[in-house]
Amino acid sequence: MEALIAEHEKLSKSGTLSESLDDIQRIIDILVRAREAAAASPEDTSSILTKLQNPVKSSFEDIRKDLEDVRKQQTKYAKLLDKKFKDKVLPQMEYDALSSQPTRINRAIAMHLLREGQFSVASTFLTEAQSTTEDMTMTGTEQDVGLDSLKSEDLRKQFGNMYYILHQMKNERNLLPAIEWAREKREELAKRVSNLEFELGKLQFIWLFIGPHSASPNTRPNILQGRQRALNYARHQLSHFRSRYFKELQQLCGAIAFCPNLEQSPYRRMFINNDAWDQIATTFTKEFCSLLGLSADSPLYIAATAGAIALPHFSKLEVIMKAKGTEWTTDHEIPVEVPLPPSYRFHSIFVCPVSKEQTTDQNPPMMMPCGHVVAQESLLRLSKN
Repeated sequence: MEALIAEHEKLSKSGTLSESLDDIQRIIDILVRAREAAAASPEDTSSILTKLQNPVKSSFEDIRKDLEDVRKQQTKYAKLLDKKFKDKVLPQMEYDALSSQPTRINRAIAMHLLREGQFSVASTFLTEAQSTTEDMTMTGTEQDVGLDSLKSEDLRKQFGNMYYILHQMKNERNLLPAIEWAREKREELAKRVSNLEFELGKLQFIWLFIGPHSASPNTRPNILQGRQRALNYARHQLSHFRSRYFKELQQLCGAIAFCPNLEQSPYRRMFINNDAWDQIATTFTKEFCSLLGLSADSPLYIAATAGAIALPHFSKLEVIMKAKGTEWTTDHEIPVEVPLPPSYRFHSIFVCPVSKEQTTDQNPPMMMPCGHVVAQESLLRLSKN
């Protein structure tokens, strides 16, 4: 894997067409100057064209060499990719849960495009997807999750506003649009017991304290001005958080006493955190989507990633089933456990250690006096015996 990463870095640095583009621009400039010279002196056109041959030929040769170098690097990188990620036949399952749900799939794709800010692409996709599904007979459930709701202009404006705030936050280091949005949604955020508004205000305090262009808070010449700006901001904008975040406010204001030497202070981790902006951006995205009734991450992205993680296990399962002559008999359950990361576990699943079956609402888990947990049906069978 190290060789692949090294080749990727090499390709990203030198395997571009920037030099070829420079050579092409050089040819264009030569031809433009020759055309202007020929227009100014028509009698010298023949000599001008003769002089063009060598520089143009040389530039074309440079372009050919540049393209050849790029082609060699891409070929080498492609061979390493093929060697590392060998082509494997995907497992063939008879039960296809998605083939009968075209509307749900189209909705997931359209929602993913909207969440990524690709509004024009999403609009075109929705129009074409709806034209292909108009003649289909849809069930009531499919109609409930139709595509009409995604054409809402309000939904696009909401995502447009989200991306504007994220751009200001990540690229401009401007938290004011996010703070303003959090204030407008204060009641909704309070119902979710969210601390987003305070975290935004806290980061704004730190940003004012340290300053936007300081590599180290101890070397900034106007650190005293930053301290005063942060203190004024806390007095006017953070005072209403005293009842809930009194300890955190104490820590922010206590750092003022260590102003000349924050790096050696107890508040170093709070004020010198390179991941703070990414963390607040992630929190903002999560809360914004939650108020829209959506998950923080795109469901299409989550499903595709989980599927990619599960594929090797299904491929191994298919090999074992063919060797033993068995079949996958459960349509709505997978026969093996897929080790998904914790962030992809959205609800708990309990499998009875006695019957090896997953518990349901009709067969819930039951705890015995000894502390062991089994399914209700297993408990009844054990009690009869």
